[in-house]
Parts: sequence; structure tokens; C-alpha cells
Amino acid sequence: MQENMSDTLVKVPQVTLLFWIIKIAATTLGETAGDAASMSLNLGYLLSTVLFTGLFLLALGAQIKATTFHPMLYWATIIATTIVGTTLADFADRSLGIGYAGGTLLLLSLLFGTLFIWHRSLGSISIHSLSTPRAEYFYWVTILFSQTLGTALGDWTADSAGLGYRGAAVIFGLMLLVVLAAYLWTHISRTALFWAAFILTRPLGAVVGDFLDKPLAAGGLGLSRFTASAVLMAFIVMCLLLFRQRPAERASH
Repeated sequence: MQENMSDTLVKVPQVTLLFWIIKIAATTLGETAGDAASMSLNLGYLLSTVLFTGLFLLALGAQIKATTFHPMLYWATIIATTIVGTTLADFADRSLGIGYAGGTLLLLSLLFGTLFIWHRSLGSISIHSLSTPRAEYFYWVTILFSQTLGTALGDWTADSAGLGYRGAAVIFGLMLLVVLAAYLWTHISRTALFWAAFILTRPLGAVVGDFLDKPLAAGGLGLSRFTASAVLMAFIVMCLLLFRQRPAERASH
């Protein structure tokens, strides 16, 4: 009975405007919370990555074992990936000395490699095909790579490219508008556009998070990382409590 149920369930939310609002808030939270742990609490990038990876694995295990869609659990897992992505990217870029460009290219290769293997293995990378644990694992590995890539790409654009946090936010915001226009007025694959938007919301959240908590001298607002994280978390919880999210429909065969 449980196997039959798992074959018919998709434990991710429908892609609506609410989904993207929460996604951007979650990616911004990942940046501020990751910086709060590694910098404000002085845990360092490596220890922070280990701690939040443990939390991510716990959330992932609960998400995979769940028999129905639970919005709080799903978004807790998403937030865990964003925080791990922040500390892991910072560790690779700064502690290992790979640099923003090197980290971005490495993570971009891992991300597209995962999508390629996923598609070759299961025939689809659509969220509507997430009805088996194997597909779910591919989904969450892809998300983890995309979240890590977003931090490196956001830092590269804001710092190395010299655009600053506001300039980088404008660039990624415009790129998301291009994806939206393609969704509204073209017949480009909806799955491809979903992943393009999903990936782009991460560097947008990263640079917005940096803009909130970086010092005024560095081009930020100088807000407390803990305060910013608490406000973002409260906003996400409020959205989940006030607005109902339905699970995505399973693809018909």
C-alpha cells in the first residue's frame, strides 16, 4: 500500500507566485543565516558547513520518508540547502582559494552534470515526475548545487565584476524578467524555464542578503545578520500559515 501511495505522490509545491516569493525570501535567509553562523558567531566556513549539512540531511531524510506534502518540512529543507550553499561556497571560494570564478565554474559544471545524469537516468527532470525516492534524491542534489552556485555567482557578480550588491540584484532581477517573458510569450520548455528561474533566484537572494547585512562601507545596509534572518524567517512562516500551498500534480503517463 505504501509503495503504491509513494508512486502517486509529488511532495513538492505547485509553482505559483507564492512559491517564488517564498523561494527568494528563503535564499536571502540562507545568505544572512549562513553569514551569521560563520562570521558573527565565528564558527568559520568549514564548521558551519558541517553543522548545517547535518541539519540538511535530517530534513532531507524526513522529506523523503514523508508520505504526503508538508509545506513546513519542504521549505525547512529548502532553507537548509540555502544555508549550506552559502557556507560551502564561501569555504570553497575563500578558504580553499578557488576564487569566485573558479567556484562558479566548478559548481555550474556539477549542476548541469547532475541535471544531465538525472534526465538520462529517469527520462525527465520535471517536478511533476518526483513520485519516487530516486527522483527526489536527484531533485535535492540539484537544488543543493544550485544554492551553492548562487552564492558563488552572486559574490562574483557583486565583488569581482564590480557591480555591487544593488547592481547585481538589478542584473539578476532583469534575467528573471526575461525568463518570465519567455514563459508568457514563447513555447520554450516549461521545465527548462523552471530550472532557469530556480537557479537565478539564488544569486538574487544572495546579493540581497549581502546588501542587508554587509557594512555601509562595503555597500550594504549594515543590519544585524540575526535580525535580518529572524525577520525573513518570520515572513516565510507567515506566508505558509496564511496561504495554502498545494502539491504539484503528478505527470500522467
